[in-house]
Amino acid sequence: MATVGSVPVEIHAPPVQRTPSLRESHATTLIGSVQRAMRLLECVADREYGATAKQLARETQLALPTTYHLLRTLTHEGYLRRDKGMFFLGDAAERLSRSGARQKRRSTVEDALARWRDMLGVPVYYAVYRAGGIEVVSVADTPGNPAVAEWADFRETGHAHAVGQCLLSQLDDEARRDHIDRHPVRAITPYTVSDAHTLLRRLERIGRMEPVFERQEYALGTVCAALPLTAGTTAATVAVSLPCHQADRLLPVVRRLQNEMGRLVGSLALSISI
Repeated sequence: MATVGSVPVEIHAPPVQRTPSLRESHATTLIGSVQRAMRLLECVADREYGATAKQLARETQLALPTTYHLLRTLTHEGYLRRDKGMFFLGDAAERLSRSGARQKRRSTVEDALARWRDMLGVPVYYAVYRAGGIEVVSVADTPGNPAVAEWADFRETGHAHAVGQCLLSQLDDEARRDHIDRHPVRAITPYTVSDAHTLLRRLERIGRMEPVFERQEYALGTVCAALPLTAGTTAATVAVSLPCHQADRLLPVVRRLQNEMGRLVGSLALSISI
């Protein structure tokens, strides 16, 4: 109680605002229907031969009307399909599964490249020959050991760099000639192979599992090497690069990389499809 002049005035403190606990804050951000739908999807995925709505309701401990409602929605969206009263994973769920598998394979490759980059102290590249073209899938480098800058389109200049030559060497003669017809040989440095005939002769001399070496054919001041990695009919390669003044390191690096790749050849071969 306080007084203003001779009039007593009652002062009320403002109500204390309680801060929600972390658990309460977390709980308010969760959407129950999404949680229940995910539980149903997981339950269906665990049943190779499908399950009825009643089985799913019992296993997920959901009310049967709620289960029916969620199953209809998931079926409408393509995440489930219904066949003779049994529910199975639908096309949309299968696409998610395939995407997850691709991400896992990509992670396997990226982890391997990063490990080799740190072990060897050089940039490491992973590339494939896909749909008639050269595609660099992943690169692991550091500010101290940067990757070669793509100053000329890598897809158009496969004849000039170790990655492209290694991939082309894994193709049959018809596929090589088709690639060269679409991407003609042209000099981009003074050291680039001079013509298609010379390039084809060089590719023919490369052994199937031999590394390919290239010196300043794509980028002046850079030496590169690429090692083949083949699974079935798909061509792939793991490559490294170094500045010319470290050219004496290239062969020892390649030999060590070959040994390391041998330990992971199975998982890397599976990852070619990413």
